[in-house]
Amino acid sequence: MRFGLIMKQDAHTAASGRKKNSPPATIPDGHAASASASAFHSYMAAVQLLQQGKYDKALAVFDKLLPTAPAELLERCKMYMTTCRRQLEKTSLTFLTPEEHYDYAVSQLNTGYYEEAREQFNAILEQYPEADYAYYGLAILDAFTGQTQECLDHLARAIALNPRNRLQARVDNDFQNIVDDPRFTELLYPEVP
Repeated sequence: MRFGLIMKQDAHTAASGRKKNSPPATIPDGHAASASASAFHSYMAAVQLLQQGKYDKALAVFDKLLPTAPAELLERCKMYMTTCRRQLEKTSLTFLTPEEHYDYAVSQLNTGYYEEAREQFNAILEQYPEADYAYYGLAILDAFTGQTQECLDHLARAIALNPRNRLQARVDNDFQNIVDDPRFTELLYPEVP
């Protein structure tokens, strides 16, 4: 049980003589121990709801637990609450145009939410399989995440759908990670022998 491990670490720190600001490892009365055990069970139930994709229910449990959560669980509760909110926002997104959807995907990419960006680019391609800009976005994402072959494949598809993407890629700093790859050069400058 992870909660027990945290308490053992606190006990080890106390036994080593180091001072710390956290509460002591032992809980003086049965009521406090019962409250901590109850908080831990609520926490585990909320995590299970989160894993099942029941973000609204998980958020409600974390929210209720937050004021009384032991210090060992407080930061984790806050982190999971943020995850729940992000997932709930994601499901409620609607876009008027594929370009608007693309702009949102790029914003996810630019803020470092790579998996979310990938989901958004793929969602565009599900509806618009010829959306060259979505392939271009995936190529940039692949370059950022070190997936060179996937980057080249997505960029080749973007160029096949719209040859202007070749010119854009030649000046795009987002491909710096693969600029020395001969396959990248061959893709961007096919006319050079």
